Amino acid sequence: MLLSELAEKELIEMQNGVRYGYLADTECLFEPTTGKIFGFELTPQTRLTFQKRKAAATFIPWEEIVLIGEDRVLFNKTSTTFKSNDT
Repeated sequence: MLLSELAEKELIEMQNGVRYGYLADTECLFEPTTGKIFGFELTPQTRLTFQKRKAAATFIPWEEIVLIGEDRVLFNKTSTTFKSNDT
C-alpha cells in the first residue's frame, strides 16, 4: 500500500471510538534508510493561524495500529504524547 493511499484513511481509537482526523493531517515518522515507519505524530490544531501551539503532540506508534481498513485505521491508545529530540 502506498503512503498516499494511507493518507486518505481516518484514524479512530478502538477503545472509545474517538476520531483523530485523517492520516494526511499527521507527520509520518520513519527511518529514512530502511523506510520502516515508527508511527504518526498528530499536532493539535489551533483555531487561528497566529496562535502558537502549546499542547503536546499525540503520537501513535506503528505497533498500536490494529487494522487498516478500506476507509479507516483502527488503533489502541497507549501512548498519548511524543517528545521530539529536535531543539
